[in-house]
Amino acid sequence: MTEPYSTKSDYAYSQLREKILTGEYEPGTVLNQAVLARTIGISTTPLREALRRLKSEGLVELDAHRDARVSPLTGEEARDLLEIRMSLDPLAAALAAERRSTSDIREMRDAIEGLHPLPHNPSFVDLVAHRRFHTAIYTASHNEILISTLDALWDKADRYRRLGLEVERDQQERDTKAAEHRELLECVINRDSVGAAGVMRRHIDSSLGAKAANRLNAGKIEAAP
Repeated sequence: MTEPYSTKSDYAYSQLREKILTGEYEPGTVLNQAVLARTIGISTTPLREALRRLKSEGLVELDAHRDARVSPLTGEEARDLLEIRMSLDPLAAALAAERRSTSDIREMRDAIEGLHPLPHNPSFVDLVAHRRFHTAIYTASHNEILISTLDALWDKADRYRRLGLEVERDQQERDTKAAEHRELLECVINRDSVGAAGVMRRHIDSSLGAKAANRLNAGKIEAAP
């Protein structure tokens, strides 16, 4: 274990979370605790603490025998996430346009510099860059409950974004997503709350999460067991 992790449990949590979000551990994958502990280089006690944290975030399931597996993707959860984000993301964007500060603008501009439409097989770095920009918008809303709620949804949503990317996007679609990010930033900077909400609503409606929800609920693919 190396810094900046303060405990072995923190280290295990970070390692497992990254592998789940990047798809290295796919939905439904059984996580053998003894093997994981040896691989990570820790005992099973801090590993179990890490797994309980991941369970609280909906990323893993634990049964009575303490077996663990990566939570499956379901049409119901994909739909639920989409419905919540269609309401809360536009609200955050509108509030950001009304309340953003100079430091908020600086962070949003810095974040968009490293932002590109997610590639077919995104790395953890790609996912972090995408999250940073949207987090900057949320933060500029200066509504702590809204910020924490949207932040808590993000990890679950990232797994559905990966599913949405299984059907590769053409360049026109990628360019459209990049343009939406720029348009959203301009609306927030210009204090255009109606415009910011509208762009965000359009952005979510055609998002990778929306594609994943459509695929799962149309029965075109099977959810992981």
